[in-house]
Amino acid sequence: MGGDKASSLEDLKNETVDLEKIPIEEVFEQLKCTKEGLTSQEGADRLQIFGPNKLEEKKESKFLKFLGFMWNPLSWVMEMAAIMAIALANGGGRAPDWQDFLGIAILLVINSTISFIEENNAGNAAAALMARLAPKAKIMSLCNCKEDVRKKAHAVIDKFAERGLRSLAVARQEVPEKTKESAGTPWQFVGLLPLFDPPRHDSAETIRKALNLGVNVKMITGDQLAIAKETGRRLGMGTNMYPSSSLLGQHKDETLAALPVDELIEKADGFAGVFPEHKYEIVKKLQERKHICGMTGDGVNDAPALKKADIGIAVSDATDAARSASDIVLTEPGLSVIISAVLTSRAIFQRMKNYTV
Repeated sequence: MGGDKASSLEDLKNETVDLEKIPIEEVFEQLKCTKEGLTSQEGADRLQIFGPNKLEEKKESKFLKFLGFMWNPLSWVMEMAAIMAIALANGGGRAPDWQDFLGIAILLVINSTISFIEENNAGNAAAALMARLAPKAKIMSLCNCKEDVRKKAHAVIDKFAERGLRSLAVARQEVPEKTKESAGTPWQFVGLLPLFDPPRHDSAETIRKALNLGVNVKMITGDQLAIAKETGRRLGMGTNMYPSSSLLGQHKDETLAALPVDELIEKADGFAGVFPEHKYEIVKKLQERKHICGMTGDGVNDAPALKKADIGIAVSDATDAARSASDIVLTEPGLSVIISAVLTSRAIFQRMKNYTV
């Protein structure tokens, strides 16, 4: 039984089971759990299979990080000049130019030290921000519980918080007697409130300028495919979009089965109905195809992909999780500043290239 359960969870991890398209009863069956939740052992087993629910943080040697600032085109030029200063004689029986070698070496160390200090300070600030913003625990629906139940729930939450775990504790609500008696009463339809989430005011212009600069723009959204295509049409970024089922798992469209996933991602204008893991995989596949990948996002579900992207950009109203995972945080509404960043970075790169040449 234990082997079957592990096998089923591995299938879920590899997305061979599409939980979105099966009844809720089958979802619990596939997850090997009930509405009451998991035991401590079952939770530990799932932690072994899926890993912790947090962004991957890789510890990096500060010494190797410092040496990394000596390994770039500008440093190469300075290092070659230093080597030439001591490798070549000045002629006329004079010794190599040790003064120039020493001066270049000192400049190289100073330049690398300044870059290292700035990078280290930025990293420390980001780590402090993430530590401050990371929730220890969240509580939902405790207000209607009995006092003893509420105390037990808080005790469990505090225990998890001490271990540094991000936990969501849902205490069971006490149902009033009247509600229990009327459990069989049919629901009454009250009404619908239509909502429309329009694109940001400068999105269309930003996308047009990005496309003109040779930046390929893709939409990755959790909305339905029809909404994604309509938004893409309004923004002028194309409607060649696919559902998330075309990305991973065994439930792919037959018309797309012959096309490799990485090639599909590269050619598509976007994907709809995606989950956080899909966003992460899209960024990863594009990077594997040697693309420099930037991503904008605002929600908790964007955080893993923002962290993975070469340039993660959190918009002005982004959640704390998205901000902490990003390289750039926009402080004003709109996306047009991204185009300014692209133009400025290209100008800086061209100046560095000219200086190196």
